[in-house]
Amino acid sequence: MNTMAKRLTAAAAALVIAAGSVYTGVCLTENGKVSAAETSAQTASAYKGKTPKYIFMFIGDGMSYPQIQVTQDYYSALRDTNNNDILEADSYLNFTHFEAAGSAITYDSTSFCPDSASTATSLSTGYKTYSGTINMDETFTTSYETIAEKLKDQLGYKVGIISSVNLNHATPAAYYAHQASRNNYYEIGLEMIDSDFDYFAGGGLKQTNGKNGDKANIYDLAEKKGYNVVMTQAEAEKLAPEDGKTIIIGETLADSDSLSYANDRKKGEWALSDYVDKGIEMLDNDKGFFMMVEGGKIDWACHANDAGSTISDTVALGGAVNEAIEFYRQHPDETLIVVTGDHETGGLTIGYAGTDYDTFLTNLKNQKLSYAKFDSDYVAKYKENNTSFDAVMKDITRLFGLKAPAGSAEREMQKDSADKHPESNNDGTLELTEYEYQLLKDAYTATMTRTGDEELSQAEYVLYGSYEPLTVTITHLLNNKSGVNFASYAHTGLPVGVFAQGAGSELFNGYYDNTEIYDKLAMLTSVK
Repeated sequence: MNTMAKRLTAAAAALVIAAGSVYTGVCLTENGKVSAAETSAQTASAYKGKTPKYIFMFIGDGMSYPQIQVTQDYYSALRDTNNNDILEADSYLNFTHFEAAGSAITYDSTSFCPDSASTATSLSTGYKTYSGTINMDETFTTSYETIAEKLKDQLGYKVGIISSVNLNHATPAAYYAHQASRNNYYEIGLEMIDSDFDYFAGGGLKQTNGKNGDKANIYDLAEKKGYNVVMTQAEAEKLAPEDGKTIIIGETLADSDSLSYANDRKKGEWALSDYVDKGIEMLDNDKGFFMMVEGGKIDWACHANDAGSTISDTVALGGAVNEAIEFYRQHPDETLIVVTGDHETGGLTIGYAGTDYDTFLTNLKNQKLSYAKFDSDYVAKYKENNTSFDAVMKDITRLFGLKAPAGSAEREMQKDSADKHPESNNDGTLELTEYEYQLLKDAYTATMTRTGDEELSQAEYVLYGSYEPLTVTITHLLNNKSGVNFASYAHTGLPVGVFAQGAGSELFNGYYDNTEIYDKLAMLTSVK
């Protein structure tokens, strides 16, 4: 969530929680904690299996069933058009074949469309709270201890936190920090290095010198607290367990100092799976470990309504899970892998009014880069150079496959570009109608004239959200011509999938509140 959701009054928030109890089958305690449903509690109390010694918690930020399904459908469509010369879709998302599968409700104390801070709080502590709040109650006076903190302090597990976005962003922060606002990035960074957790890896910290730039640098403070702060891939590759506590920051940072989108990653650049692989090496020990891994840019891509990048980063999360599966195969009786989402983002659907019952998912293969990289590498230059629409349209065809309508002057000008880039040729399904072409022209004009200081009208927000009008219109058109659509630039209230494999995985079957994911982990490990 890009901005903190508007807070409801305490009375309204109570109504939201109460309403949730109607359809989730949960009961509430006086302090607002959601306890397990009776049937789930009976299952938990009857559990006599092994305690997982190695726990992997994967969170696809913004990932629900639509993100998973569109990824599988896309790769299935590619396979069908390539005579099976492409890997099966399921090999990218092996977790969909885990032995246990459930669904989790995601509402929080603010809304049925919650944010990452509150939902990650539910996953890590078992409590509901306001959107924008990390591991604190609705009065901002009580802090909640996380499952990661308990496992380290009570059982001596090593702990690793990995994210494709900033390490002091809401979801990773929910496993070590306690703040009234997720925007307290500097304070969250201080809690991160005070956590004494063993391994952090991912995107760069936000506000490393404080909001006003007048604070001691967090990376310097981390080194004083005994952390190795590693900022090159070469250094990261050389790390060994005996090096001790470590923070790895990606060498090639992209938008907002996050790791690159998977479809922008250069050859040889570490993927999310590489940080997991190194984390396993650094954390493996006889007492056990807990590793939380966030695929944070699934959420960012869905906010921007970029289906192509959503699919690429969902696959990247699946690849990271595959590293845990390899470890599980070596320790099947001692390992638990849980894969879930914190909420759904964007209201993604497979199906669009303009294509009726048809989908043309292979059209998405024409997209060569993420919306963010198109903004930084192309749109910024268009504005700087006042580039003509005709020239911009050539780039759009080459990078996204969209073509001007037949007979238009711009279409004739694209012939040379298409000849030089045959990969952008297609069967005509990406030829724009006059209506679509006008939408693109209008978006180009909006992008070229916007200063960034304007207050957006309702019509402008519905069309473009807070994104570059040209870029988001390109992705909308490509999505829709593929048979995919987004309903929102924000989060939605869909339940999320929960997939589990290994020791205690059977407890994750069923339909329950997201707070119960914490309850199940706490019960399995017997933490207090």
